[in-house]
Amino acid sequence: MNETATLGGKRPTGGQLALAKALARGETRPDSGVGSVPAEVYTDPGHFAREKAALFDRLPQVLMPSALIPDPGMAVPHDLTGRPLLVTRDKGGRVHVFLNVCRHRGTRLVEGSDAACTARLVCPYHAWTYRLDGALLALPRPDSFPGLDKDDYHLRELPSHEAGGLIWYSPRQEGEFPFADAIGEDMAAFGAPDHHLFRRKTHSVRGNWKLIMDAFLESYHVTRLHAKTIGPFFKDGVTSGDMIGPHARSAVGRVDELDGIDLTDMAALRRRVTFAYQLLPATIIIPSPDYINVMALWPQSVDHTLVEDFMLIPEPPATDKARDHWERSWALLDGGVFASEDFRAAELGQQGLSTGAVPELTLGTLEGGIRRFHETVSEALRAAN
Repeated sequence: MNETATLGGKRPTGGQLALAKALARGETRPDSGVGSVPAEVYTDPGHFAREKAALFDRLPQVLMPSALIPDPGMAVPHDLTGRPLLVTRDKGGRVHVFLNVCRHRGTRLVEGSDAACTARLVCPYHAWTYRLDGALLALPRPDSFPGLDKDDYHLRELPSHEAGGLIWYSPRQEGEFPFADAIGEDMAAFGAPDHHLFRRKTHSVRGNWKLIMDAFLESYHVTRLHAKTIGPFFKDGVTSGDMIGPHARSAVGRVDELDGIDLTDMAALRRRVTFAYQLLPATIIIPSPDYINVMALWPQSVDHTLVEDFMLIPEPPATDKARDHWERSWALLDGGVFASEDFRAAELGQQGLSTGAVPELTLGTLEGGIRRFHETVSEALRAAN
């Protein structure tokens, strides 16, 4: 039997179960005392440039959920990394990440940002035609290119890896994905590989990318910032967490008690515990009781971040009632909790920190996840030097 399956449905992985048991025992993350983070890591353009080079131009990261291109014969352009990318799923079902550039004259192959079904990729300029695995299939007037070997003109491909309903890519040719499968096991426990993409939206946030990450690394704000939305569903500061390599995993207790439930029943567990994942460098995954939000952060400058939010649901809505349920869920989190509260708090924080009034951010014992994240970022900066 699959490790993550039972007759009643999905079951948590060992790591997920350990965090849930810690909450059930009343344990929380160890108290490491009051700490701080220098304000300049959010406001200094030079520091941002070093982060961009060491993290976003070097480390493997989640590009999108698999649900954006679920079927063989699909392709979607992606420009938020700063380079024009093209993600395809070939006829055999394998994912590829290419530079969205024709090998003839450098023309962009596919315009827009929507996923589409297609059998081949045709350059709009001279109609050079490629398969979805990147191979050059044909070109008009081949007689005008004597001696050209089509095998030398495949699309430029970047390393990629698909696991647990997430598509990772590496900005470097020698990229590897050491923790993607471990994260994928957790995502499979939520059923993510079989989920359907319900909504996708890109937010423009006038704040440093780490201010957005910070909001999902501590529970201190939940019952306060979210007092009129999701705050009443959670206990104040009841959380546990651990690390999967450089990636953080946390569990936050909801108001319903864990006593008397089977912690190995993932459906029952998700009604009482909200897991969250903060993947280095900048991906946030929030599995709610019946759907999953994947947010990929793409820093544009020291004080500007694009956040692409994907909402994944177990299956396509079959009725108007079901669609209305998911629409309300999307509006609550994407438009309410995330955009109006978390992202807005990041923008207000950026405004305040830019004045120089706060030379360092003070972190209490419920904000230890922020300290650990900044330590991880610092380690990545040192490793890149």
